[in-house]
Amino acid sequence: MKDEDAVCAKLRRLLIDGVKKRLDADAPVGFLLSGGLDSSLVCAIAQKMTDHPIRTFAIGMDVDAIDLKYAKKVACYIGSEHTEVIISKQDVIDSIEDVVHLLGTWDITTVRASVGMYLVCKYIHEHTDIRVLLTGEISDELFGYKYTDFAPNAEEFQKEAEKRIRELHMYDVLRADRCISVNSLEARVPFGDLKFVRYAMSIDPVLKMNRHNMGKYLLRKAFAEDHILPDEILWRQKAAFSDAVGHSMVDDIRAYAEETYTDAEFEAKRRQYAYCPPFTKESLLYRELFEKYYPGNAEMIADFWMPNRNWEGCAVNDPSARVLSNYGESGV
Repeated sequence: MKDEDAVCAKLRRLLIDGVKKRLDADAPVGFLLSGGLDSSLVCAIAQKMTDHPIRTFAIGMDVDAIDLKYAKKVACYIGSEHTEVIISKQDVIDSIEDVVHLLGTWDITTVRASVGMYLVCKYIHEHTDIRVLLTGEISDELFGYKYTDFAPNAEEFQKEAEKRIRELHMYDVLRADRCISVNSLEARVPFGDLKFVRYAMSIDPVLKMNRHNMGKYLLRKAFAEDHILPDEILWRQKAAFSDAVGHSMVDDIRAYAEETYTDAEFEAKRRQYAYCPPFTKESLLYRELFEKYYPGNAEMIADFWMPNRNWEGCAVNDPSARVLSNYGESGV
């Protein structure tokens, strides 16, 4: 096992390098800031390298926008020029078909998480001159999700990370690429820097597991002495982005799907699909929209993005971290 301090020092150096090289642009640069660890680190590192306030953007529902308050704390702390984009239930419902169309997926997690990203990018394109966006994607695949706290051992943790990295193009990267590019913006992802990814994946997975009751401990510790973020942000437990736009967003979509199909219609329609059949009315809604634009191409996506059902505590019927027993206060 390599020395933890040495690992953290190298992670810090590689991430800083990854951000620095992505700041070089001929067009105005902006930053998506959810208030979570990953986007906050990217923004804080970038602000340290810039002699003027960077431009950060956060999105949230007009009710219970959990992460807007954390994004604002980060923006105030680092001194960025910050914009909040507020969306309503109707904005969400109206965007679903466009989101499924632009993504080319029927996956529940990807569609949910894309609604907020699509709408904030749409706002940026329509109201600013920004044409390049830095984001915090890919950190989860490298360092773990809430559900990887349930990994039975280091070997299984590593296998899961390798699987998620192999499938990036079907889920997180698909979301970021399509939501940003469809709005005529260029995505840049420091956590996807090849040197950073190769090193992160080479770290002994024992070190990356949740050994301190704190996910992504190595990444947090790597920047603890820099004080580029408030401690309450650096050491805050993760909240899933798909929910953090506001828990009501997912609840609103579920309610809309419930209104769209009767129980009998749901059972009849879901049986039409032999490959990855929908298992909720929400997933049927996405599948029908997908088939409208990409008929017969469902196998483009390997499976529903879900926690590893083979692990104790992960046999859940919804991909949201909210349904896991370890979600705790991360969404407060």
